[in-house]
Amino acid sequence: MTTTPPEAPSGPQPPQDQGPRVTRDEVRDLGRLRRSVTDRKIAGVAGGLARHLDVDPVILRVAFVVLVFFGGAGLILYGACWLLVPEEGSESAPLHLDDRSRSVALVLVGVVAALALLGDTWGASWFPWPLAVIALVVVLVLSRKDRGSAPPAPAYGPPTADAAAATYTPGPASGYAPPAYPPSDWAPVRPRSPRRRGPILFWFTLALIALAEGVLGIVDLAGAAIAAPAYPALAVGITGLMLLVGAFWGRAGGLILVGLVATAVLAGTTVADNWEGERLERTPTRAAGVDDTYRISTGELVLDLRQVRDLSRLDGRTVHVTGDVGRLEVIVPDGLDADVHADVDGPGNINLFSEETGGIDLAMDRTHDGGARAPELTIVADLSVGQIEVHQR
Repeated sequence: MTTTPPEAPSGPQPPQDQGPRVTRDEVRDLGRLRRSVTDRKIAGVAGGLARHLDVDPVILRVAFVVLVFFGGAGLILYGACWLLVPEEGSESAPLHLDDRSRSVALVLVGVVAALALLGDTWGASWFPWPLAVIALVVVLVLSRKDRGSAPPAPAYGPPTADAAAATYTPGPASGYAPPAYPPSDWAPVRPRSPRRRGPILFWFTLALIALAEGVLGIVDLAGAAIAAPAYPALAVGITGLMLLVGAFWGRAGGLILVGLVATAVLAGTTVADNWEGERLERTPTRAAGVDDTYRISTGELVLDLRQVRDLSRLDGRTVHVTGDVGRLEVIVPDGLDADVHADVDGPGNINLFSEETGGIDLAMDRTHDGGARAPELTIVADLSVGQIEVHQR
């Protein structure tokens, strides 16, 4: 009895559901994540992560570039993966950790990047840009060391005497031929690195930034209302555009560092442009109204003693004028001797009775002669960052 198999139905067939190409457990296993050595533009992070997630690496490259301008989240993620994730065929990374510790570290980095993204979205300015700059410099140094230590090329030679003795010698009818060994000086030809494709965009980008900044400066000098943050914002925009170009064509080189520095300057100028600070002005009319201590956190403090009518009651007193960041000014009237001690812990400037000094960690002592039998007042001015000025009008 012959059984005829059923005929296959005609017409287009619906595609079969083969399920995901990468399982959920494989995606969650961050220990198997590796940086790509073939599909890379800078360090192979996007290529390796794309293979891990089984997605197009172009999507991830564009995402990294875009996230750079949202709290530096893209730089945090890329730099951390560069440091923590090994390359293909290697178990060691620039910052070597075991698989479990590496997975925990990558999760923590993702949390920090998310916080930076949310902080930038809500207008927070607490992100530690100087630390990010230092981290990126460390990454670049480590990558240079990795590039300078290339693995030795394998060399092939004839088999040793022991190996030749142990080799099976076939009979004439077996048809077996022993493998042929290449000469001892033969070395395989290395494939061309994909990082060598296209021109280096670093110097072209710097020239483009310089040209654009010059044009913006000319417009500013012509009388247009150009805000201070516009200059670093222009550099950030050009760098981001060239990073996007470099994701598809050319070599980005050090553009990530340029973008990071420009973004840090942008954050600083934006804060400075919108910061008004505190202004405290005191003009006492009697010695009893002169306090022993005046202090501000940030801003400007002006102590004007010219309206004090009973200067004799200031004799032997000490007035402390302090602040964190800003400017301290004390105006001394005629008929009052002043013994002034001024200190600026950080960068700043001190001007005491037309004698001036500037720099970092400053200290100056000066006295002012108010005339014969004038009462003497001691003034102690202490500031962390900024300017201290004591003078007579």
